[in-house]
Amino acid sequence: MIFVDEAIIHVYAGKGGDGCLSFRREKYIPFGGPDGGDGGDGGSVYLKADSGLNTLVDFRHRRIHRAAKGRSGMGKDRTGSKGEDFIIPVPVGTLVYHRDTDELLGDLKAPDQTLLIAKGGHHGFGNAHFKSSVDRAPRRFTKGTPGEAREIHLQLKVLADVGLLGAPNAGKSSLIRAISSAKPRVADFPFTTRRPYLGVVSVSPQQSFVVADIPGLIEGAAQGVGLGISFLKHLARTHILLHIVDVAPADGSDPAHAAQSISQELSQYDPQLAAKPRWLVLNKIDLLPPEAIESHCQAIVERLCWQGPVFKISAKAKQGLNILCRQLMNAIE
Repeated sequence: MIFVDEAIIHVYAGKGGDGCLSFRREKYIPFGGPDGGDGGDGGSVYLKADSGLNTLVDFRHRRIHRAAKGRSGMGKDRTGSKGEDFIIPVPVGTLVYHRDTDELLGDLKAPDQTLLIAKGGHHGFGNAHFKSSVDRAPRRFTKGTPGEAREIHLQLKVLADVGLLGAPNAGKSSLIRAISSAKPRVADFPFTTRRPYLGVVSVSPQQSFVVADIPGLIEGAAQGVGLGISFLKHLARTHILLHIVDVAPADGSDPAHAAQSISQELSQYDPQLAAKPRWLVLNKIDLLPPEAIESHCQAIVERLCWQGPVFKISAKAKQGLNILCRQLMNAIE
């Protein structure tokens, strides 16, 4: 399925039904009087978080959504039926903005959470509503009001406890494959990950957490270079960021410089995101001679002046993964 994390839709609530102008005209009732009923309210438009959805792809071709209008009132004091509400299912984690004002209308974080985004029009009154002691035969009635119409900007931010951050080919996809059942593409060239992936990591039968993998970042990402900057918003809801660093790049580049570049791009994009708890994960230690692992990793840590937790792993060889996952579980709990 194509991953789509933003969509523009138009929503139209239903118009309220008109009131009725009517008088009783039975043969044996000489003073029948007014009997025009009220109209029905128009249907409203709601968004509902659906845990079975994970993208906004359904909105690529269906952008207009309308609720039903209310029925008009009828004679014999019959009220028109209310217009049926229109419920739009969206993925959990969808942010809803008013397109014209950029006002945040709601944040659908929980399954089955609903949000009213366009209220239906109010019903009109029939002439029976205006009957009084001074006006026994009113010929006045009102029309229903129009329903609200809005242009809505939907933005999806995936819900995860841990986010993976790093350069292309740092081993993020290999890590999420090793610790969960997610199966992102893995290959020996950059940008194999083209969309976010979620994986559930089970530490014990009663303990688990969710990891999000996004496309890799490169230098200049904050100015729109590469793919990863488009998906960095998905890390906004995470509790912990894992900064994955390839300790033995195939092109011979400096791992510390690559890590510094990612940190700078993150700070330029969103200082609040950069301030999140971040752990350094030195990956691919299986490519180093066993006697050189400690000194090589220590040199990277010192060059980065890293103050937070540091883990040495090999996602491919599954070294150090149990310790990393248990420490993450403890921190999340």
